Amino acid sequence: MAWMDVIRVALVGVGATAIMDVWSLTLRRLGVPTLDYALVGRWAGHLCRGRFAHASIGRAPPVPGERPVGWAIHYGTGLAFAGLLIAVQGGAWLHDPAFLPAVAVGVATVVVPWFVIQPAMGAGFMSAKTPTPLKNCLRSLATHGVFGAGLYLSAAALQLLEAMK
Repeated sequence: MAWMDVIRVALVGVGATAIMDVWSLTLRRLGVPTLDYALVGRWAGHLCRGRFAHASIGRAPPVPGERPVGWAIHYGTGLAFAGLLIAVQGGAWLHDPAFLPAVAVGVATVVVPWFVIQPAMGAGFMSAKTPTPLKNCLRSLATHGVFGAGLYLSAAALQLLEAMK
């Protein structure tokens, strides 16, 4: 893969994550609860100290810098998932993006929160330990679908910018 393609993957990952953040901000403004990435940073801080799972990450002691660490993990994950899309579709996708593969990969990435992050933070597999597991799972699925659409939109925007040169 050429260096310019690595940069394109990074831009697509950042763009898709930013689009997902706009979605989450919109939900939050409508009164829908969304993930506080400080809790991801808290979880990572405790993970570095040898603790993977918590009964409730919200009740775990805070760790220094948890908010910026959580946001860095969030965007790093977006970069990794963009890399996953290119690993599955090949580098040519960056130059001729297609909507369905991007959304499919975005939706598939929901397995990470359902089966790793939520259980580790105390919500159980697929939010089973929360008062509204189905609603939470559907919200996660929709958010990851938006991320997938963001992968496509970011790649299409890059393609358009390159065509304008």
